[in-house]
Amino acid sequence: MASTKDYISTLNDLVETCKDGAEGFQKAAENVKLSDLKTLFNEYAQQRQKFASELQMEISRIGGDPATGGSVAGAVHRGWMDIKGAFTGKDDHTILEEAERGEDVAIRAYQDALGVDLPSDLRSVVDRQYQIVQQAHRNVRSLRDRAASTTTRETARTL
Repeated sequence: MASTKDYISTLNDLVETCKDGAEGFQKAAENVKLSDLKTLFNEYAQQRQKFASELQMEISRIGGDPATGGSVAGAVHRGWMDIKGAFTGKDDHTILEEAERGEDVAIRAYQDALGVDLPSDLRSVVDRQYQIVQQAHRNVRSLRDRAASTTTRETARTL
């Protein structure tokens, strides 16, 4: 049986994941060329910030100290994205690939959290956010696939 301490730890892991996602999407928005992608990534950054705030409120409600920053792994991922962007000329397809990798991490974090025996009120918050994260992941993957096919067609034209 999980304890309140376990719930707090689980939710704090998600706060860090959401903060990482917000920062990652913000960085992606700064680096993509297409204005539609900038808009979408900014929306996802705001969404993840809202998720982190919601989770922090739940942590406080159950007597815990909410995490305030992202994780070390997230900082490494964002740094890698900066470096890769510099080497590739900040290609939208590459940035979409990185965004999808970030979403893979978020999905795993939510799945891990849902694997904990959370009380129903916390589970409903986590599950609702998870559904939205899954939708964002599908959207980013679809955009990545479209960008890949566009890049392939452009490359074929130049050959």
